[in-house]
Amino acid sequence: MEVRAKAKFVRISPRKVRLVVDLVRGLGAVKALSQLKFVNKKSAHPVYKLVESGLANAENNYNLDRNNLFIKEIRVDEGKTLKRIFPRAYGRAAPIRKRTSHISVVIGEIKDSGVVEAKKQEVEAPVSLEELSKQAEEGNKKNTKKKIDKKDVKKEKKKNDKKQEDNK
Repeated sequence: MEVRAKAKFVRISPRKVRLVVDLVRGLGAVKALSQLKFVNKKSAHPVYKLVESGLANAENNYNLDRNNLFIKEIRVDEGKTLKRIFPRAYGRAAPIRKRTSHISVVIGEIKDSGVVEAKKQEVEAPVSLEELSKQAEEGNKKNTKKKIDKKDVKKEKKKNDKKQEDNK
């Protein structure tokens, strides 16, 4: 069973992310997470989150055991490059390329558990727009009644206060 996760448009250069990715490629999932936790690179954090997300997908969607998983494939591709300019002497401009990365991970099982399909998700019946509008109208009617009741209560309090002042 293979489980996939992707992180797109990570604002770190692919060259820098590949340094971290090469450390964890082929490792067991739990060992990879502990390795990433102590790597002193900025790109370690998004890679850690991505591997954690892949593990969560495996556990929640396929009921796979976390200790039986390893990083089968992890790849860093180049995303869009944000182009900026840096002012230089004599009115010139030098280009700045802010590179982004697409990181994708495939998590596989060490020993095959035989799970082939994802858990069936419970899907609620679709609701028509007419039903939603009716519910909204009923909710508005209830809210307006409550507002009127509050106004009436305030008026009654004022009347009671005036009566008490008159009695004194």
